[in-house]
Amino acid sequence: MARLQILELPEGADDDRPPFILVVDQCAPQRIPLGASTSWGDYWQDIADKIGARTAIVTAETIDIPANEITLTEATDGNVVRIRVEPDLAGFREQVLDEVARTQADMRAVLK
Repeated sequence: MARLQILELPEGADDDRPPFILVVDQCAPQRIPLGASTSWGDYWQDIADKIGARTAIVTAETIDIPANEITLTEATDGNVVRIRVEPDLAGFREQVLDEVARTQADMRAVLK
């Protein structure tokens, strides 16, 4: 199942909030029929634009971003404790595909 992560970028002088990149890993490759007359947009970039991300990185590989781990060094026994929070994305793919289908239908209606 695909995972969503956020890669924070250094903040610039004119940024009103910290910039970030949407990272989607362990994602199944998308199949797009070649020779189709319909133009296919980059829906991951569309999602990144909607949430305010600079861009999206989508890969079938696993990417671990160390900044997304929380390290607790105040353990009483002196051991380092690391916590990793991963969201439950059950149904996320279906939601994205439904949104893409709605957007494509809207675009077809506009182009007619």
